[in-house]
Parts: sequence; C-alpha cells; structure tokens
Amino acid sequence: MDMLEEEIKADLGRFNVPGASWVVIEGGAVHETGTAGLVDAGGTEAVTPDTLFQAASISKPIAVLAMLRLVDRGLLDLDEDVNRKLKSWQVPATGSWQPVVTLRQLASHSAGLTVHGFPGYAEGDPLPRTLQILDGLPPTNTFGVRVDLVPGTQFRYSGGGTIVMQQLLEDVTGTPFRKLIRELVLEPLGMSDSDYTQPLPPALHARAAVAHDERGRPLEGRWHAYPELAAAGLWTTPTDLAKVAIGVQRMYAGAEGALLSPELAREMLTHQLPAGQRIGGLGHLGLGFFLDDSGQRFGHSGGNAGFSCHLLADRDTGQGAVVMTNGDRGGWVVQRAFAAVASAYGWKGYPLEVDTPDLPSEETVAALVGSYRLDGRVAFTVERWGRGLEVTFDGQRPQLFLARSATGFIAANTETTFEAREGRLVFHQEGVEFDCVRE
Repeated sequence: MDMLEEEIKADLGRFNVPGASWVVIEGGAVHETGTAGLVDAGGTEAVTPDTLFQAASISKPIAVLAMLRLVDRGLLDLDEDVNRKLKSWQVPATGSWQPVVTLRQLASHSAGLTVHGFPGYAEGDPLPRTLQILDGLPPTNTFGVRVDLVPGTQFRYSGGGTIVMQQLLEDVTGTPFRKLIRELVLEPLGMSDSDYTQPLPPALHARAAVAHDERGRPLEGRWHAYPELAAAGLWTTPTDLAKVAIGVQRMYAGAEGALLSPELAREMLTHQLPAGQRIGGLGHLGLGFFLDDSGQRFGHSGGNAGFSCHLLADRDTGQGAVVMTNGDRGGWVVQRAFAAVASAYGWKGYPLEVDTPDLPSEETVAALVGSYRLDGRVAFTVERWGRGLEVTFDGQRPQLFLARSATGFIAANTETTFEAREGRLVFHQEGVEFDCVRE
C-alpha cells in the first residue's frame, strides 16, 4: 500500500467517510488511479475506478466550457446583456431598476445574483423544471434567482447564476442542456462515464456511490437528485474529470484539436476578481474555474448532500489531481489528500498546511437538545443531527444547522446561525442576536 492510499484510508475512518476515488495527473496524462473504502457503509462493495460520484459544483466549470465553445463559434458574446439572447426567461427587474448581467459575470460569480446553492431533492420528491427553479415556484425548494447586488462589483457565489447560463444555452441553440453539453464537451473529451442526468437512471444505480451524512450514515433513498443540471447535476468518475483538467491544459497550450482557441482558453484562466480561499490556494476566479494568485493552478470544489470532491491542475506543468468522496465530511479527506499528492509529486508552491476541523464535541451537541423560546416568544425545538442540529420553529418544517466551529452552527438554507455560549443557545439573523430561553 503506497503512502497516499494509506493516508486516505486512515482519513476515511477518522472523518466517517465510507469511500474515496482519486486520480493523479503527471505530464498531462493520467499517471495514477486509486480507490479506498466502500460504495455503501452498510454493505461490502468496494469503490472501484468506475464507481460514479456526484461531481456537485464541479458541474459548473464544465458547463462554462460548453458556453465558451459557443462564444468561440460567435453564437454568444461574453460581455453582452444576457437578456438579449434569453427567450424563455429574463433576468427580472429589481424594483424599478433593470440590471444588466453578462455571461462573463455569470461565469465568474460576479453578476450579483441570489441562490448560493441547492439542497437537492429526496427520492420520490417531485422535481422542478428549469423555469420553475429560476422563478422559485413549486415544487422548487429554493428562492427565485434575482439580482440584489450591483453586477460586476464583487464576488458572490451563485448557483442560481449558473442556471441562468444553462437556460441561455438552451434558448440560443434550441437543444436540451443534457444533450448540448454531451455534444460540446463530454463526447469530445472522451468522458464516456459522465452524464448530466437527474435523477440517475435505474440502470446506473449499481455503479453509483451512495451518499452519506456527516456521521457516515447512508442518506434515505441513497442520494439526492439535482435537477439544477449545470450547477450540480453531473455524475462522473475521477478519471473523466481528469480528462477535463488535461483538456484545459491542452487548450491553454494551443494544442491541435483542443476544444477552445488559445485566446479564449487564456481568457478562461485569467483573473476576473478575488474570491476567497479554496483548497490549494485558489483565491481568484477566472471563467468557471478558481485560480491561484499566479493564475497557473486552476480548479473547483464540489459538495452535494453526501458527496465532496475537488479538481485541481497546473496549466503549465501538466500536473494535477482529482479526489471524490461519498461523505458529507469528505472535504477534510479531500484537502488532506491533495496536500499528500502535492508533497509526493513535488508540486511547486502548493500550500501544504491543512486545516484541522474544530467541531463541537458530542457533549456540546447533546447538551443543546431541548425545547426553547426565541427571546421568550417563538417556540422551537432542537434535536441532534450528527455534529449539527435539526431545529423546528413553531409552524415551520425542520431546518438543518451544520457545525461550522466548536460552538457555532449555520443553517443549510437560510442566513441564520446558532451559537453555544457558556451553556446558553444564542440565535443570530440579519445582524440581530436573541437569547434562546429553555423551557
């Protein structure tokens, strides 16, 4: 067993993640593949290189590649108002003001649009159509996509913006997104194990990794469905995602037969604006991909319910890696795996320090379970959800609050947090703080 496999196997147990699959890229080609752990924590089937995982938000830069191919053909303009080409839907006015949003802004998360991400739909739930997602209409479980920041002024991650781009591609070509991206990206790159298909067809269930929560328990129904295809809907393997990274390296180098012209490929890997820090020191956004300070390394993370993954590559050295896991806490496994790969393969300038999760203790979480009143008024109950909380306000459906520190919890779907403070529970929302009175 090599050191990378040994470390990943140990981290799977440490972080309650059942399985992982990975690829290392050297010299612009797949150099090493590896797997560890189980497809399903309740079974005995081992993860293999052919096991399918949800790519989650790594779906986005691949969708941007499809968009850029249409720009290359002159069908789209990166800096044109998207409402000029949208037919089925329009970016709505914000009050009396009609914002102008461009494809460049959509691809760099700077369009000022709402809807950060998508929670997915449990097995048996009705799935919304794209227009229902954009308008926030039932059975959609997220709000409508709207502009509430001045476009082009700052980074704010918006899965909703990616769905605007998806609708634009369909409107311009008259082709369903799943078919279009297969023709523009998946088939040309040889990604035969990849498909933007939601829900996953029954014929592929036996090949798919089961999603697991932060305690390592399988999700009910095995996984969530994500009809938000361009933002979160790709099922794939690390080997197929490595073909994306290698393809981008070839595009940037101007290789014969590359999917994009060198000019547009270089635009894709040019800093558009700063965007915080992600695995591997990716602190800027290009078009679709996050970039490091030099613009040399590019990549993207992904996190759907029960899946965590990351792709990162170097545009010049031909190096890179992809790691995919089937657990909510897989992000810790992924981060540590990339540091191990970077160290083993001598990635120059890669930040080798990794974060250590600072999560609430079992005792802290258990002590918060109970019935409360918010500021002595609104009744709610708190139940344990792994290292997080399930909170039910009077008259509302339960909300999940994820652990974000040793004492803090953040809602999955609202801008709301709780804090455990000296034996008390404190509620934060919109800059307002309330004590939670235990009943």
